[in-house]
Amino acid sequence: MNLRNKLTSLIFAFVAAVGLGAATTGDTPQQKYIDKYKDMAVREMHRSGVPASITLAQGMLESRNGLSDLAAKGNNHFGIKCHGWRGKTMKVDDDKRNECFRVYDDAEQSFQDHSSFLRSRDRYKFLFDLDPTDYKSWAYGLKDAGYATDPGYGNKLVKLIEDYQLYRFDTGEDIPASPHKLEAPVEIKPGDARQTFSFPLSRQLYSQNGVPFLYSVEGETYDDIAREYDLFRKEILKYNDLKIAEPLEPGTIVYLQAKKKDAAKGVDLYTVGEDGESLREISQRFGIKLSALLKKNKLPEDYVTKEGDELVLRGKGVKKRVLY
Repeated sequence: MNLRNKLTSLIFAFVAAVGLGAATTGDTPQQKYIDKYKDMAVREMHRSGVPASITLAQGMLESRNGLSDLAAKGNNHFGIKCHGWRGKTMKVDDDKRNECFRVYDDAEQSFQDHSSFLRSRDRYKFLFDLDPTDYKSWAYGLKDAGYATDPGYGNKLVKLIEDYQLYRFDTGEDIPASPHKLEAPVEIKPGDARQTFSFPLSRQLYSQNGVPFLYSVEGETYDDIAREYDLFRKEILKYNDLKIAEPLEPGTIVYLQAKKKDAAKGVDLYTVGEDGESLREISQRFGIKLSALLKKNKLPEDYVTKEGDELVLRGKGVKKRVLY
């Protein structure tokens, strides 16, 4: 092989290795990274609100498609420094020599910590008011908030998202995603009021209609619970069909995720008893959105329930019968 042919072969090999342009074959490091971590990015999007396209693009850029020492040895895909981290660490030369970076047990822990890192710091909070499909505003917002010192950081994220069409993952249509990592499937049966719900945090959670919730304890507020689970106040209030925070009595159900439009299978109707539960209390009891309950029963928001009212909880036009 002459020198010219050798050089040509080397150039093509280099292009294939670094994936210049909008390379989309599975042989490039970029595409391998996307294929390996796209499901994880979508799960985090559902859990935290960080667009999957942004998570993937940052992971690709920060970890050099998973090939950096920090990613390979420390499972740190997003270049997150120690910042008070109490777990394992490693020293890497970055903006300065021997900077301290977090070390994770696996890549999933890194993806989860990245989402929580963005949600828990004031300088990034404005991002969560953006349209979750507006990847350009997210990318430039991360740059403006100082996620990286590179002045071209936002442009690089946008280029990756567009070259590899990462924006298609922001709809979550192609990838089945579980909002939370469960140790075992949770099955809700008719009449089951309380099911244990495994959640990767220290506090015991439960599930109703497949939606995770906790019982409030003495002295805590909605704000306290929101902070504990990386939620914003408006999110936790929305999940619990509240417009303003109200005092929390011990033992109150507090949902940590949006309720469903229908009650669990088999729970079609509910007959109001003599204790006079409100529509919101009923919606909390069965893990169904208050707006859906109102719509199914064609009731105004200010409707006051009375004993004997039969409420449709699932579907439309259900033949009325007493279940409880």
